[in-house]
Amino acid sequence: MAKMTYIEAARLAVAEEMRRDPLVWAVGEDLGRGGVFGQYKGLVDEFGPERISDAPISESCIMGAAVGAAMTGTRPIVEMRFSDFALCAVDELVNQAAKARFMFGGQTRVPIVVREPIGMWRSSAAQHSQSLEAWYAHIPGLVVAVPSTPADNRALLKAAIRCDDPVVFMEHKNLWPLEGEVPEGDDVGRFGKAGSCREGCDLTIVSWSAAVHTAMEAATALASEGIEVEVLDLKTLWPWDRDAVLASVERTGRLLVVHEAVAVAGFGAEIAATVAEHLHGALKAPIRRLGAPRIPISYAPVLEDEVRVTAGAVAAAARGLMGR
Repeated sequence: MAKMTYIEAARLAVAEEMRRDPLVWAVGEDLGRGGVFGQYKGLVDEFGPERISDAPISESCIMGAAVGAAMTGTRPIVEMRFSDFALCAVDELVNQAAKARFMFGGQTRVPIVVREPIGMWRSSAAQHSQSLEAWYAHIPGLVVAVPSTPADNRALLKAAIRCDDPVVFMEHKNLWPLEGEVPEGDDVGRFGKAGSCREGCDLTIVSWSAAVHTAMEAATALASEGIEVEVLDLKTLWPWDRDAVLASVERTGRLLVVHEAVAVAGFGAEIAATVAEHLHGALKAPIRRLGAPRIPISYAPVLEDEVRVTAGAVAAAARGLMGR
């Protein structure tokens, strides 16, 4: 095991995969200087500008070129800088990349990785702070990854680069400096396999990305009150680990879904509906979702904090489910 940050783990994954496969390359704005967050720092020195490729400020052009390059045999890593900016390239991703394999009867595939940093970060305001993972989970043909730890960021990014289908890879900006242990060797992640962060018998909390750490903070506080919470980290939203969620809720009888994204039509609704359809008779309390209100994210820190899902709010919701 080696200790590194979330951003270093992803950078290591890119370097390892580019060394392993000469068809892997990266394209986006400012990659030559290391990327806006430093995700590609130093990679141009090793791989050159042909494989760490700077592009003009045109997300639709970047995505369109990458889709074509993927269909002709390469494996592009597409850097969108912010998930908000990727909306300029939704047609190329949703109408072309996601559907090409189906529409051409499997004669072509689109093995691209679209990196989209998500979430609130340093008062970045309404156009740089969104979490739009539910949009992509809705689209047939796309894989959606939402890693929460350095180890998962490396392992799932390696899996995404090797995947023959388009992967929307959503890294939370507030996690960039997070440190953690990362296995050495060729550790490749598995899509659709949730992780158990904490065992418990009273309540199941299902979460992903940065909200996992919020859920864990709440679970620690609740343990001191005698409430034992099981915390599941989905890691990917499509495919998602239905079996792990259903098995956990069947044991605990209670479910709280926690995510930073707007609660209305968020992916938590899919989880809640699935559990309700399969385990209605086993539930000891109504299913609860906890997400952001349906309002734009403000620049002012005091207003930004009003839409955050905090550990205190998670703990309060859990107590409510326990009847306390």
